[in-house]
Amino acid sequence: MKSRFLLLLLIAGLLPITSLQAAQADHVTASHAWIRLLPGNLPASGYVTLRNGGATAATLVAAHTDTYASAMIHQSVQEVDGTSRMTMVEHLTIPAHGEVSLAPASYHLMLQQAARALKAGDNVDITLDFSDGSQLHTRFLLRPANAVDIN
Repeated sequence: MKSRFLLLLLIAGLLPITSLQAAQADHVTASHAWIRLLPGNLPASGYVTLRNGGATAATLVAAHTDTYASAMIHQSVQEVDGTSRMTMVEHLTIPAHGEVSLAPASYHLMLQQAARALKAGDNVDITLDFSDGSQLHTRFLLRPANAVDIN
């Protein structure tokens, strides 16, 4: 009985150690978050700069919001012949002590089927999901279709 009690104390003492490792989202900050709002029911594109202050890489695997039916990570690529194409990306790695920009003609969030009428100046809350299950809640500013950058 005494050994069982000591084992339980040992296990209980070790549990807090496993929770000391911070979640990926705890090391990532989002800035310059905006959405290019296109007319009608056309898909919108979300842009943001993600900075990772942690000692290990953080991996963005998904995004979701109540404002749009779907939010996917995409990448626009310029082909040698001058045409562009867009592909869905399964994940996006933000290097340790580095940053990744989701920007026009690059990585972006593809937002489809707005749940309500939106206009420039509105804000949209988007949750960024990381591979360890942690999340970063980010507010995006809606900007008109002719917007190029928020800086």
